[in-house]
Amino acid sequence: METSKNKNSLLFGLIGLLGVIILVAIIGFYAAKPEPLIIQGEAEANEYRVSGKIPGRISQFLVEEGSQVKIGDTLALLNSPELMAKLEQAQAAQSAAEAQNRKAIKGARQELIMGAYEMWQKAEVGVDIAKKSFDRVQKLYDKEVIPAQKRDEAEAQYKAAVATAKAAKSQYDMAMNGAESEDKAAALALVSRAKGAVDEVKSYLGETYFISPVNGEVTEIFPKTGELVGTGAPIMSITDMSDIWFTFNVREDLLNGMAVGSDLKIKIPALGGETYDVKVTFIKAMASYATWRATKVNGQFDAKTFEVKAKPLSTIENLRPGMTAIIETSLK
Repeated sequence: METSKNKNSLLFGLIGLLGVIILVAIIGFYAAKPEPLIIQGEAEANEYRVSGKIPGRISQFLVEEGSQVKIGDTLALLNSPELMAKLEQAQAAQSAAEAQNRKAIKGARQELIMGAYEMWQKAEVGVDIAKKSFDRVQKLYDKEVIPAQKRDEAEAQYKAAVATAKAAKSQYDMAMNGAESEDKAAALALVSRAKGAVDEVKSYLGETYFISPVNGEVTEIFPKTGELVGTGAPIMSITDMSDIWFTFNVREDLLNGMAVGSDLKIKIPALGGETYDVKVTFIKAMASYATWRATKVNGQFDAKTFEVKAKPLSTIENLRPGMTAIIETSLK
């Protein structure tokens, strides 16, 4: 009987020892199993800066941070008194150029034409008198009654009268014909130049309205109403929420399975830690001065860091730029 009890005790002892050995083995197995490596990234999206070509003061904002906007929506209004003054100057110059052009096309006034005609007729009378005087002097000269000097003086007066008549006739013809073709072309060119200046200023007037270049969400507004903004200074940022991707910085020895086109599973803590499917779309080596790292303490080789971009395979509700994304992997 005692022998049977001893045998049972020995059996229970062996079973207990075996159980302890198995438990220790299981604990050792899980203790020796490496923890999964966490690769952390974040969601990103294209951000657009809205700016203008002219300086001025913000007179009114038509949107606020968080507003959803579409392409072509008016975002803000700019006040520029200097631009309005330039427009008035350009319009005045255009009016003056157009008046000059009309004058060149119309020609001289009727009063000027009549005055030129009278001066021409007066000069012709002078020619007739000078011709008769010269003929009389010439006859006296031929009879040797007067010296040659008197004859030369009469001839000079006659030629001067003829020249004066020709000049008067030219003035009359010019008044009748109007401005020269070159003058008309120059006047027309001044009109075109003035019109171009007006069109240029009017084109800048369009810059007093800030227009959305993209569909998206207003994520930040920089100046306040009434503040002065300079040429090219951004007044707000618009983020395109329809195109969000994830960016991870991955050491090259962890790139196994992350080729372009491959699918990955990520978790987003801000959305409850749910798992989402993404596709790798881009891999690029980062600058070496900050991304080389020894893989072991003794440094077998240096591992470079790569930028990995991945896009969701389907729309992720409530996803926002800046949210953390996690990839769990293991070093093989």
